[in-house]
Amino acid sequence: MTDTSRLMDLANRFSARNYHPLPVVISRAEGVWVWDVEGKKYLDMLSSYSALNQGHRHPRIVKALVEQAGKLTLTSRAFQNDMFGAFCELACRISDQEKVLFMNTGAEAVETAIKAARKWGYKVKRVAEDKAEIVVCENNFHGRTTTIVGFSSEAQYREGFGPFAPGFKLIPYDDPEALEKAITPNTVAFLVEAIQGEAGIIVPSSGYLAKARDICRKHDVLLMLDEIQTGLGRTGRLFCYEYENVKPDVLILGKALGGGCYPISAILASDRIMGVFTPGDHGSTFGGNPLACAIGIASINVILDEKLPGKAAELGAYFKDKLSALKSPHVKEIRGKGLLIGVYVHEASGTARRFCEALMQEGILAKETHGQVIRFAPPLVIKRDELDWALERIEKVLATTPQLV
Repeated sequence: MTDTSRLMDLANRFSARNYHPLPVVISRAEGVWVWDVEGKKYLDMLSSYSALNQGHRHPRIVKALVEQAGKLTLTSRAFQNDMFGAFCELACRISDQEKVLFMNTGAEAVETAIKAARKWGYKVKRVAEDKAEIVVCENNFHGRTTTIVGFSSEAQYREGFGPFAPGFKLIPYDDPEALEKAITPNTVAFLVEAIQGEAGIIVPSSGYLAKARDICRKHDVLLMLDEIQTGLGRTGRLFCYEYENVKPDVLILGKALGGGCYPISAILASDRIMGVFTPGDHGSTFGGNPLACAIGIASINVILDEKLPGKAAELGAYFKDKLSALKSPHVKEIRGKGLLIGVYVHEASGTARRFCEALMQEGILAKETHGQVIRFAPPLVIKRDELDWALERIEKVLATTPQLV
C-alpha cells in the first residue's frame, strides 16, 4: 500500500464524509507549488478557495506568525493586546471604513453582519421588533451555519438541517428590479456577493452593484457585500466593488486575510452601524487575538507591497484570453474576473470533476464547483511562465478528454 492509499484510507475511516476531495495527499507547499506524499509536484490552482492569495507559506507571513507565537498568542478580548489596535487601523484604512469587528471564519463574519444589520434596523431604522428582513440572492453561498444554509436556494445545503431562522427573502442574482420589489419597510439589508463563486463564478452585469447601492440608499437599507472570496486582490482590484466605485455599508472579509496561515475574518462598517454593539452583545474568544493580528497585518502588507491586485488584473486577463482561444468541444463558456476564472463544460461532456481528475494527472490541482464549472484561482504570486505551463496542460486535457458515449 502506498503512503497515499494508507493516508486516504485512514481519513476515510475516521473522518466525517462531508467533503469529496481529489485523490491526492499533500505534505509540503511553497509559493504556487505543492508536493504530495509520494514526492509528485503540482501547481495549486485553487488557493484553498482564495485563502492563499499570497501563496503558500509566504516568508513574511510565516515570519510574523513565528515571531508572534514566541511572544503572545491569545488573551481573549477580556484584556487588550498590543497587536489589536494596529490591525484594526490597517483594516479600516484599506477599506475606507470607520470600525472593524474581527471574527475567525467567513461564516462567523456573515453571522456577525446579520446581527449588526438586524440591531441597526431596530435601533436606528426603527423597524418593529423581530420584524427585520434581509434580502439575499438565489445561488448564494455565504457559509455553512444553520442560519446561512436556511436562506440558501441549494437543496443539499438545506436538507436535514431545519428548522431555519425566518427573516430572509430570496431574489434572483443580478436583478436590480427584483431587489426594488423585494424591499419593504421592514427590510434592513441586502446581503450579496460581488461575484458568486460557489455558484460557478457568476459575474454580474456591469453596473449591478452600483444600481443595488442606489436602491439600498433610496430605501435606507444596508448594502452588505460578501467579499470573502473576491476580496484582497483576487479579482484584480483590492476589493471587487472598486470596479464600480461602490463602497458597501458593510464589507465582509475572510480567507486571504489570514494569508493561508490562520483563520481570520472581519466585518467593516461605519460607526453609525457598528455603534449598535455594546459590551456583551457579541464576541469571540479567538477573534482579534494577537497571533491573528500579527498574521493579518503581514497578510495585508504583502498584498499591498507586492501589488498583487494589479498582478491579478494583468495575469487574469492574459489567462482568460488564452483559455477563450482554446479549441475544445467540451467548453461552453469562460467567465470570471482577475484570477478567479470558471471554465463551464457542457453537460453532455460530464461533470467538471472528470476534468479536474485529468488535470491532477497532469500536475494541476483545480476543483469543480456547481457541477459543471472548473474553477481556476491560483495564488496571486503566480508568474506568467507558470501560467503558460498550466495552459499547455489545460489545453491538453480539454482537447484530449474523450466525449462521453
